[in-house]
Amino acid sequence: MEEDREDISGGEGEGEGEGGYHRPAKRLRTEEEAGGEELEDGEEESEEAVVSSGTTDSRNRSTGGKSGVDDTHCIPPSPVVHVRGLCDAVVEADLVEALDKFGNICYVMMMPFKRQALVEFDSVESAERCVSSGNRDAVCIAEQQAFFNFSTSQRITRPTNIDDPSSGNKVLLLSVQNPLYPVTTDVLYTVCNPIVNVLRIVIFKRNGIQAMVEFESVEDAQKAKLALNGADIYAGCCTLKIEYARPNRLNVVRNDNSSWDYTKPFLLQRERGKGRQRQAILGEHPSNGYGQHCPLLPLPGNSRYRRSSEEVHDMITYPLLHHKTSSSSSYMDHPASSSVAMVSGLHPAKMNCSHIFNIFCLYGNVEKVKFMKSVAGTALVEMGDEYAVDRAVTHLNTIKVFGKKLNVCVSKQQAVIPSQVFELTDGSSSYQDFSLTRNNRFSSSQSSRNIIQPPAAVLHFYNAPPTLTQHQLHKLCTEHNVPIFTKFKIFDAKPASSKTLSGLLEFDNKTEAVEALTVLNHHQIRIPNSSNPFTLKLCFSTSSHL
Repeated sequence: MEEDREDISGGEGEGEGEGGYHRPAKRLRTEEEAGGEELEDGEEESEEAVVSSGTTDSRNRSTGGKSGVDDTHCIPPSPVVHVRGLCDAVVEADLVEALDKFGNICYVMMMPFKRQALVEFDSVESAERCVSSGNRDAVCIAEQQAFFNFSTSQRITRPTNIDDPSSGNKVLLLSVQNPLYPVTTDVLYTVCNPIVNVLRIVIFKRNGIQAMVEFESVEDAQKAKLALNGADIYAGCCTLKIEYARPNRLNVVRNDNSSWDYTKPFLLQRERGKGRQRQAILGEHPSNGYGQHCPLLPLPGNSRYRRSSEEVHDMITYPLLHHKTSSSSSYMDHPASSSVAMVSGLHPAKMNCSHIFNIFCLYGNVEKVKFMKSVAGTALVEMGDEYAVDRAVTHLNTIKVFGKKLNVCVSKQQAVIPSQVFELTDGSSSYQDFSLTRNNRFSSSQSSRNIIQPPAAVLHFYNAPPTLTQHQLHKLCTEHNVPIFTKFKIFDAKPASSKTLSGLLEFDNKTEAVEALTVLNHHQIRIPNSSNPFTLKLCFSTSSHL
């Protein structure tokens, strides 16, 4: 019997400094953000370099040291201030509330996955007052001391590319990071409408989940951005990064889970809600498929997010995920949800049931996998619930594995039935039941520890033998004919967890990392003087590079 030495269940390991599992899931910017906001991401990278490789030690900051005084000599004064050391609960409104005493704030860009932010003042003098005050006295944001330095940029780049720094738009662009649960128009309406009236919502998925939300005025959009930028829709996940969008009006052609026009008279009446606790707009998700339904959390009476209008009701309702058999005509035409995914474009010689499991298990429990005999290169994957299928479709659709692009979608089948079992090219069976395997990572006791990540060039490995070396991992890649990693990092083991090894592997690109994970995830490694093997476990890392 395999010995399970696993001390974490998926995601980043304890040796990654702040990435431990005792806290809510951290966030990763999506590739879509990286492509659409190059200047802002460049700003983040340059700021990070100041933190990690400047003349001062950033660790002194975390202990409240005054080393920030030295940092001001590294970068010339700028109207843009780089803020570090924020707690997970901070949203844009907290920054404005704490820092507007130093001067008029033109723009704020949240970096929630780094617990940092950029704040642009209307003048260098205001920024200087902020930085000097932060270096001289403790400046707290949401009851936690923060640290300040000048940014390397003179201005935060807006997605709208508008020269007027005080201008905005009544349409907001919402990027959802770490989307552990599905995000629909009803979810976003429930999040935004308690603050100001929502007119239209359009959700689109490319490499991540983004949405545009149209409000009645620019002032309303500013209120929503202030209250929600950097907040979590659900506790520890579905984090909102909000910018002003380019279009000033949304064109909605149909009302469904991906788009909705709330100005049309035939729309169903939705109950408006109060929202969330501080860190999670909607509290815990109503159901993750593995545990009890959690009630949505009421908004504190003194919260800035509460609308003053008496027309806002006291409780949130969340009907769509539970009442799937509703007789409402607006939802009758929607296809029924399913816990079965269909994946096509599989390499006929290199993909089998185990390899499919190795990829899909990162997004939910995998129950059964069956290759279709009538359609070559196509398989059905039965997962723990429909939310797991939604996550798999979001992150795995269109990725390349062994030179072939996968097409992942929701199947019309409600279950996988082991019929027409045959032998695959590699000699393995076309059907396999994984319902009892210990390698599923979304059991009721472990699901809260998983960090849902899109495919990336950096893999996190854990549960490895403590004696595993870089040479042995190179040899393992060569023996299994998968790409070899270019960088290797071992986490410092704590005495209590020294029985296993964990670290990071960086590959040249995302495709190579996906192929290595497909083959080597759950590979069993035997070592001398040990009766049971170690099961090497892999997942995509929150780190963008080593």
